[in-house]
Amino acid sequence: MVTSEYTHIWDCCCDHGLLGAALLSRQAALYIHFVDIVPELMSELENKLQRFHPKELSATGTQWQTHCIDVTALPLRQYEGKHLVIITGVGGDLVTQFVKAIYQSHPTTNIDFLLCPVHHQFTLRQQLIQLDFCFQAEALVEENQRFYEILIVSVATDMNKQRPKVSTVGNLIWEADTVEQAKNAVNYLTKTLNHYQRIQLGNNAGVKHIIEAYQSVTI
Repeated sequence: MVTSEYTHIWDCCCDHGLLGAALLSRQAALYIHFVDIVPELMSELENKLQRFHPKELSATGTQWQTHCIDVTALPLRQYEGKHLVIITGVGGDLVTQFVKAIYQSHPTTNIDFLLCPVHHQFTLRQQLIQLDFCFQAEALVEENQRFYEILIVSVATDMNKQRPKVSTVGNLIWEADTVEQAKNAVNYLTKTLNHYQRIQLGNNAGVKHIIEAYQSVTI
C-alpha cells in the first residue's frame, strides 16, 4: 500500500524497526525515518541499521535516520517533500492523539497517514471525519487469528478535496475478490458486532449507534 510518491516515510512507534527496514530494503522513498521514544530500542536499532544498511553505501540511494522522540514532535518542517507518517501497533485512542497533534503542528504540510490501530478503530475513524481528512485506501488483514484495519488518509487540500471522506465503519474492507477475503470480512464483522453487543449488555447505551452502523454493512 506504500507507493513511491513520498520523499520521507516516518515509521512511528517503530519498535525494532522491521517495517521501516522492509521499506528501506525496497527503497520505498528517498528517506526512511525510524521513530520511537525508547532510547534502548533506538540505540540497538541504530547499530543494526548501520550494520546492514551502512549510510556510506546509501549516499546515492535511500537514506535513513533514527529519531528518539515522541511521535507528536515529528520535525516535519525540517524536511522538504511529501511525507507519509505510518503509525501502527498501538490503540486507536493513541493513534488519534498522534494524528491530531501532528496535524495541528503542521496544518499546511503535505502529509499522508497510514494507520493500523490494534483496537478502537471506530473511534479513530470518527476523529478522522471530524478533522475532515480525505480517504485514500484501506484494507482488512488477518494474521494469527487477529484482524487489522489498515487505512491511508490525508489532510484535505484544494488538490484532493474531491476525494471521498472517511467512513465510520469502512467501505473497501468489506469488499471481497476471493472466497477467503469474503470469509475474513464476515468473521471480522461478526467479531466486531459481538464485541459491541457485549458492551451494550453492560448497560452502555453509548454504543447503540456503533452497533447500528456495523449492522448496516453488507458483504
